[in-house]
Amino acid sequence: MILVSACFANIKCRFDGDHKTVNWIQDLVISGEAIPVCPEVLGGLPIPRPACEIVVCYDDGTKKVIDNTGIDRTEAFVTGAENTLSIAKACGSTIAILKANSPSCGKGSIYDGSFSSKKVEGNGFAAQLLLDHGIKLFNEDEELNFISHMKIKI
Repeated sequence: MILVSACFANIKCRFDGDHKTVNWIQDLVISGEAIPVCPEVLGGLPIPRPACEIVVCYDDGTKKVIDNTGIDRTEAFVTGAENTLSIAKACGSTIAILKANSPSCGKGSIYDGSFSSKKVEGNGFAAQLLLDHGIKLFNEDEELNFISHMKIKI
């Protein structure tokens, strides 16, 4: 089973209460090949919710998730990542397709914590935990890489 960000499957779970439907990913869910998850909702955050970004603490290098009102949401993101990993394990998932740049799902690139649309190298909380447990990650812009990977797996 493939895990996918729920917003790709026309599920209105994003911070702004909307979705980011991606047809080829939604087709995986419809065909029963993928299961949609939203780590932020799994962490207990509401829909809609304030936008969040990852901030690196300069004193000790730890990462926190702060919303655009200044509230620390790290605990919800950690819980959501752990719950996402639990679902992945329960489903036997070895692959996930997650939303690029998200503080939960981003792989390789995330917003820098300044709420100025600047990106930095890094992974979201759920993405990093899945990677740490050997789950192969793709984002919505990697359809050809995903297809290539799936053909190799067959």
